[in-house]
Amino acid sequence: MTYTVQDRLIALGAIYQATLCVRRIATKGTVDTDIMEPCIYSLFQKDASTPAAIFGPPGSLAPGIRELANQLSGKTGRDLEFTRYLLALIKLESVLNRRSSLVERIGQGIEEARAKLTHFPLLHPNLLAHLADLYSQTISQLQPRIMVRGEPNYLQNPDNQNRIRALLLAGIRAAWLWRQMGGNRWRILFGRQQFLAAAQTYLRSQLH
Repeated sequence: MTYTVQDRLIALGAIYQATLCVRRIATKGTVDTDIMEPCIYSLFQKDASTPAAIFGPPGSLAPGIRELANQLSGKTGRDLEFTRYLLALIKLESVLNRRSSLVERIGQGIEEARAKLTHFPLLHPNLLAHLADLYSQTISQLQPRIMVRGEPNYLQNPDNQNRIRALLLAGIRAAWLWRQMGGNRWRILFGRQQFLAAAQTYLRSQLH
C-alpha cells in the first residue's frame, strides 16, 4: 500500500498529541478531554478505513498537528521537550517491535480493556488504570525508559500517573503507525517543509 505525506502527518500528529496531553497533565495537572480522547480511542481501532479514521472524527488531531506545525515553522521557538518525547517513543516502539511476546501481551491487554468499554466510557479511571497497568507490565520494562518531567505534586497523583501511562501507550501506537507507513528519522529531518505544508493543509481544512 502506498502512503502519502498526509498519511504520515497523521501518525506524527498523533505522537505530538499524546505528548501534548502528557505534558499538560505533568505540568498543569489537567488536560481537555477532547484532546486526550482521540489518543485513547486509537488504541481500540483495528480496521479503520484510513489512517485519520484511527483517531476519530475529522479534525481530531488538530491540537497535535498545530503543535507539530509550530515546531516545524519555528514560530513559537523550538521546544526540545517535544523532540525528546518524539524520538523516545519512536525508538521505544522499534525496540518493542522486536519483542513479539510483549507485542502479543499488549494485544491481549487491549482486548481485555475493550471488554470494559461495555461498562465504562473511554476516559473512565478504571479503563485508564487498566491501560496504565498494561504499559507498566510491558513497555516500562524496555529501554530507553521515557522520563516524564513536570510538577512533583501532579506526577505523584495516582490518577495522573494512570492517564500519563495510558497516553504513552497511545504514543507507542502512533509510533507503530508511523513505522508501518515507512516513517523514520530521516523522513522527519529531510521532510520538514513537506510536513509543514501538509500540516497547514490539514489545519485549514478544519476551518471550513
